[in-house]
Amino acid sequence: MNFVIPGIIGLVAGVLGGLLGIGGSLIIIPALILYLSYTAAGYRGDDQHLLQAAAMIVNVFVAAPSVLAHWKAGAIMRSVVTWLIPSAVVGIVTGVALSNSSVFARENGAYLAMILCGFLVYVMIYNAHRMFRPPLLAEGEAPPPAAPARVICAGLVMGVFAGLLGVGGGAICVPIQQIALKIPLRRAIANSAATIPFASLIGAVHKNLTLADHGVAITDSLLLAAMLIPTAVVGSYFGGRLTHVLPRRVLRVIFILFLATVTILTFTKARKALDRSQALSAPARQAAPAPETI
Repeated sequence: MNFVIPGIIGLVAGVLGGLLGIGGSLIIIPALILYLSYTAAGYRGDDQHLLQAAAMIVNVFVAAPSVLAHWKAGAIMRSVVTWLIPSAVVGIVTGVALSNSSVFARENGAYLAMILCGFLVYVMIYNAHRMFRPPLLAEGEAPPPAAPARVICAGLVMGVFAGLLGVGGGAICVPIQQIALKIPLRRAIANSAATIPFASLIGAVHKNLTLADHGVAITDSLLLAAMLIPTAVVGSYFGGRLTHVLPRRVLRVIFILFLATVTILTFTKARKALDRSQALSAPARQAAPAPETI
């Protein structure tokens, strides 16, 4: 893999990740799946674990610069992130354990990408619905205090999906805050961005230390992350600043278009990877001797 393509992917992931408070994995993983599908080796299901491990490392660096921009804008809600961060950490450890289970082992890792697509469809529908409705709060109005129990539940759900799918968790955390906690979009993005570095750091350590279970070397993950991080950091800071400049409806349109593209590309490549692995294993099953009968 050359350095140019990861650099471009990192820059785009940084800008959109910082802008939308979603980390960088939702761009990085589908973009790398698309890139690998055009290489000689092609994309395989077991590549998914490598991509997730590297992307979780990058998430830490994508979210961190945008947090500074959100903090300067006064958008981060301390009462929310105080409970959101620890619950997301617990959730992400659980999610990584699920992703490492036998259900998603090796080539079955492509199923993780397909599950991600299903969730993204839901997120798109919700944001399309909200686009043509009035904002949850008037401009400048303070959001209502969020009950700690609800915040903890939101963090757990965010963490489990983040660990399972290798994403930053923002695509889960932002809409959950909007729906369950009635937090406006910009505030939800800021809270999500503040949570991702902590949750992703724990998740990245856990995922990378278990890569050997899928036949992947941890050095491959670290090298891939190193190629993505520099441009992702630069893009993230400017993306975080754009969050507080662009109109609310423009933010939603960008979010929906981005998720639609990601969903189509990811599902297509994951389906092809599964079909290819099943085709390769079919001759082995046919050549296997029939069980003896007594």
